[in-house]
Amino acid sequence: MSDSTSTADREITATRHFDAPRELVFKMWTEQKHIEQWWGPTSFTTTTYNMDVKPGGVWRFVMHGPDGVDYQNKITYVDVVAPEKLVYRHGGDKDVEPVKFEVTVTFADESDGKTRLNMRMLFPSAVAKNFVIEKYGADKGLVETLARLEERLANMGSDSTADKPFVISRTFDAPRELVWKAWTERDRMMQWFGPKGFTMSAITLDLRPGGVCHYCLRGPDGSEMWGKFVYREIVPLQRIVHVHSFADAKGNVTHHPMSPTWPLEMLSTTTFTEQAGKTTVTIEWAMMNPSQAERDTFNANRDGMNQGWSGTFEQLAAYLAKAKQEKR
Repeated sequence: MSDSTSTADREITATRHFDAPRELVFKMWTEQKHIEQWWGPTSFTTTTYNMDVKPGGVWRFVMHGPDGVDYQNKITYVDVVAPEKLVYRHGGDKDVEPVKFEVTVTFADESDGKTRLNMRMLFPSAVAKNFVIEKYGADKGLVETLARLEERLANMGSDSTADKPFVISRTFDAPRELVWKAWTERDRMMQWFGPKGFTMSAITLDLRPGGVCHYCLRGPDGSEMWGKFVYREIVPLQRIVHVHSFADAKGNVTHHPMSPTWPLEMLSTTTFTEQAGKTTVTIEWAMMNPSQAERDTFNANRDGMNQGWSGTFEQLAAYLAKAKQEKR
C-alpha cells in the first residue's frame, strides 16, 4: 500500500558525520564570522548583509558565483533550538515558487565528541524540487557545501589559531564622540589613517551599510597603495563592520601588492567604548573564505599586523591630541 502522505519526491536530504563537537558545528551555522567561511558550493563565496538567528529573524546574503553573477538570498528562521535544531524558509521577496522551500537541520551528539548532521530541504512540489536541481544544481551544491564545512572544521584544532581573528585594542585620552568622528569623517580620517609614516592622499567615503570608502595611502618612498572598505553595519558611536581589501585606483579588489597570498578580503569589526572620558578602540580582523595559503600567510603575519596597527594607533593618538587642543 502506498503512503499518500510521503514527501520523498519533493525532498533533498543529506546526512554527514563531523569530527567536531555539536556546539561548534551549530556555531558554524549560526555565527556570521563562521558561516561566510564555508557556505555555498565550491568556487562560490558568500557575503552576509545581516544575520539575525531567532524565530522570525532574517539572514540576507549574496552568493558570488564563478560566472560573475551575484545571487541574492533570503532566509527566514522558523525555529532555533541551540545546539539541536534549525528550521528556516529559503526564498526571496518575490513569490517564485521553485526557489522557495523549507529546510530543517538537526545536530546530534555522537561518541567521542563527534556530531551527526541531518539536513532536509522540503519543496512545495516535485516540479519545484526538480527545477532547482536542474537550474541551480541544488543537489550537487549541497554535497559541495557540506564538504566545505567538513574541511573548515578540520582546520579548526582547539589549539590552532587558524580560526581566530586578529584582535588589537588601544585606549585613547579622548571622548568617544571625537574618536568616532575621526573614523567616520573624510577630512579627519585623512589626517591619521594608515601605518606609521604613511599619509592618506585621496579618499571617497560613503558611510552607510553598502557604502564604500576608497582611499590611497602614500608611503615614505612615494609609493601608493589603494584600499577600500565596504560597510556592512554602522552603529553610531559603538561599532563599524566592513569588508576590508586592497584595491586599485578604480576601486576593484586586488591582492596585496607585496603579498599575493594575503587574504583577498577581511571582515573588520571596530568597536568603541568610553570610560571616564577615555575611549577604547578594539579592532578585530577575520579572514573571509581563505585558501590554505592565505590562512598560512595570515597566521604567520600576526606580529606584522600588530606592528602596523600599533603605528596607525600612534598616528590616531597624535591627531586626537591635536584635535582636543584646537577645540579648547
